[in-house]
Amino acid sequence: MEDTVFKAMIVEEPHKGAFSRRIGERRVGDLPPGEVLIRVHYSSLNYKDALSATGHPGVSRIFPHTPGVDAAGEVAASATDALAPGDRVLVTGYDLGMNTPGGFGQYIRVPAAWVLKLPPGLSLRESMILGTAGFTAALSVLRLMEAGVRPGSGDILVSGATGGVGSIAVGLLAKASYRVVAASGKEHEGEFLRSLGAAEVIGRDELLLGSERPLMKERWAGAVDVVGGTTLAAILKGTRYGGTVTCCGLVGSSELPVNVFPFILRGVSLVGIDSVQCPMAPRVTVWNRLADDWKLPSLAGMATECGLHELEQKIQTMLHGGLRGRTIVNLSE
Repeated sequence: MEDTVFKAMIVEEPHKGAFSRRIGERRVGDLPPGEVLIRVHYSSLNYKDALSATGHPGVSRIFPHTPGVDAAGEVAASATDALAPGDRVLVTGYDLGMNTPGGFGQYIRVPAAWVLKLPPGLSLRESMILGTAGFTAALSVLRLMEAGVRPGSGDILVSGATGGVGSIAVGLLAKASYRVVAASGKEHEGEFLRSLGAAEVIGRDELLLGSERPLMKERWAGAVDVVGGTTLAAILKGTRYGGTVTCCGLVGSSELPVNVFPFILRGVSLVGIDSVQCPMAPRVTVWNRLADDWKLPSLAGMATECGLHELEQKIQTMLHGGLRGRTIVNLSE
């Protein structure tokens, strides 16, 4: 197996601070040590992957490098009795695709503790339509439920709703009978968001209207925010008494320009969502639900598929905010 040659996206730094990307060949023997070797069938494109592919130092620091924080495939070799060759598995998060060669290669080798057996009810392709984005969205929904936000509590806002996390969050919340308000800067995507179950679609300007005030009119019983910055601040200011807001993204900004009034006058809770180092037990719980009672009937329609050689264009489109839903990468070529 060590001499097996496979295709991968390779990000290189030929000059300090200058990065290039190509589809090239690697050897299994070049992969880092690990108990489990996986033949990757599908991966997916996330914003973190686009940052890694362009050399963002907050994501990846070791080059040459293969991005891809998600991977689904079959075990090719295993040094643990818990996993056997032929087992269908998935890996999301941890260090995969950051400084450990990731899912944009046809093979990965990782610690056994990172590997989750594919739940019955999900195909490998479906698991990557979900991927880190779906897992993050499902964690967000779970935290809202655990906080006592019920379908009858009132409107639930999802920001950045056309993106990977946002679109899946809209679908999951609608399936659970919440009234979902989808917020997006892409006003032409209203039909797409309603097809996922959004009861109402609002633009960025409407969401931010009045956000210069210390508090805004109470509207949201809960929210899933993937944007951060002024968007998250406005959501907190407009959340109803006792409401809960989850945050998992910073595509708008990593800064949070907000006062303490939503927290001390309305009892609003802000819950951070981490899908990278999340322990395995809640991972298994969430993935089992995504394969069962939370499985979305619209899953196939939420994704477009590409091969390795089409990834460069998809990365550029993502960095310019042009993608919607999920993009999965077929590594069978």
